[in-house]
Amino acid sequence: MLKTKELFDFSHTLAAPLLEKTEYPWEALKDIKAFILALGATLPEDEYDHPKEGVWIAKDATVFPSAYIGAPCIIGHETEVRQCAFIRGSALIGNGAVVGNSTEIKNAILFDGVQVPHFNYVGDSILGYKAHLGAGSVTSNVKSDKTLVSVRNGQEKMETGLKKMGAMVGDLVEVGCNSVLNPGTVIGPRSNVYPLSSVRGTVPADHIFKGERGLVKKTEK
Repeated sequence: MLKTKELFDFSHTLAAPLLEKTEYPWEALKDIKAFILALGATLPEDEYDHPKEGVWIAKDATVFPSAYIGAPCIIGHETEVRQCAFIRGSALIGNGAVVGNSTEIKNAILFDGVQVPHFNYVGDSILGYKAHLGAGSVTSNVKSDKTLVSVRNGQEKMETGLKKMGAMVGDLVEVGCNSVLNPGTVIGPRSNVYPLSSVRGTVPADHIFKGERGLVKKTEK
């Protein structure tokens, strides 16, 4: 459950043309900026405002005055960017999403319906359709020793070649409050992460990550 097509339903993002070219989702991170700039120039003027160079905001989106929107950035239809949100740039935010109070985003793709509503950090990451980060949950995107990030799946170790990589979070994932998704984390679709978790490696689809208590399938009691 590491490949892009296994983690995400491409019908829920404008980034589909970018992601469809990748085998693994982190391969798209280096191209997000250029993709947004090319895509933004094609967006219909009757649907998107273009308040400054490199920024496109759907006319039916709500952006609070205290939010910072850096370029390049696309904000989708009916999305809400709340007070003091900090979108640093290279952010493609889908339709019906919520970027909340004091949430920071950089070099990231948020699919439709994503919620990062309270004190979240999302950097060098991709969040799938209707993924939700609980209050205070963050994606850590740089290792403490500054070496290149690898992705671990059981005994398998995949080198990404990236110094900065946060988390690849599949569709319909729920992450509990104050959790840390360490560099190179991959969470499969429909999985849950307990609050206060420190997640490393890969969480398979349809599982519950319970921290020190282990990992269980959702069908298990």
